[in-house]
Amino acid sequence: MPVENSTQPPASTGALVVHAGAAIVWFALAAMIAERVALELVNRFSPNQFSLAGLQPLLAALILLFLLIVGFSTLASISHHPRSMGEILGLPQRATARNEWLLGAAIGWGMAIIAVLPLLIARAFFVGFRTDSLAFTLIPFNLAAVAAVTLAEEITFRGTPFRNLINALGAARATIVMAILYALFHTIWGNGRLSAFLITFLAGVVLALGWLRTHGLWLPWGLHFAWNASIGILFGLPVTGNVDASTVIQSTAYGRNWLTGGAFGPEGGVVAVLALLVGMVVLLQTTRDYAWNYTHPEIIAAGYPMEPPPPPAHSAFVGDPLDPLIQIHPRTPESRPPGQEP
Repeated sequence: MPVENSTQPPASTGALVVHAGAAIVWFALAAMIAERVALELVNRFSPNQFSLAGLQPLLAALILLFLLIVGFSTLASISHHPRSMGEILGLPQRATARNEWLLGAAIGWGMAIIAVLPLLIARAFFVGFRTDSLAFTLIPFNLAAVAAVTLAEEITFRGTPFRNLINALGAARATIVMAILYALFHTIWGNGRLSAFLITFLAGVVLALGWLRTHGLWLPWGLHFAWNASIGILFGLPVTGNVDASTVIQSTAYGRNWLTGGAFGPEGGVVAVLALLVGMVVLLQTTRDYAWNYTHPEIIAAGYPMEPPPPPAHSAFVGDPLDPLIQIHPRTPESRPPGQEP
């Protein structure tokens, strides 16, 4: 079922697939550009007595988000289907937006607890603390970086390219294709193994369900942010091989990779599968109202007014309504015949 409401003529299947592919390629290029530019800015503008290296993740995330908005807007103009900023970002302005984001965050936080709790019970990782002032100062910057980079990924893998694939291939095929691309990107970027690819693929499916149930990125963005922030900042573990988010709490996992995920993080361990499956069930159960309000097509009354003629028996009984009425006028003295008494 098409998901775009546009006055422009619908694009062909091939054009939609090419548009989605170009968006993914641009995301990969933009990610590399953002990393290089952020590193160059930090090295060039850091004072001699103080390093801005801690701000590099936030700078890279903001540059990536900017490049995606510019690139996706350009692609929309080239395809002659211009979109507003809200459509490009996939964040529709509606009354439930805040609640959707918070619901997603609650689900993501719960999933992170399920993924890490068995490791705590099994004493599979060592928790270290960094108590200098810089570590605490970087917490809000790292939270902002996680928010920006997760939004950038949602715009790419569950935003306009995903909607184009739905229009071209259908929701099921588009979900599988985007989940594969999402898993490939994170596995290659984080040097993950096959198990990490499969688990990240499942994570991509869960995040896609967040959009399919709400037709917006508020919920999947909140879920993605809470998962990354909980794993990386609260527990101090790697997030798809990235340890930049760890500040005050810096943990190291020990044990077999199938349990801990190794250097890739909990997303490479089998416990994450249980967390993702539980999160999927909770997501489907808690988004029923959103699915009804935002994903079902509006019911519009059809047909035309019709006034059936009355049955013949009724017409024979009441007579023809067009016949002149029989009127009885009162008799006056002038109208009486001569000699008739009143």
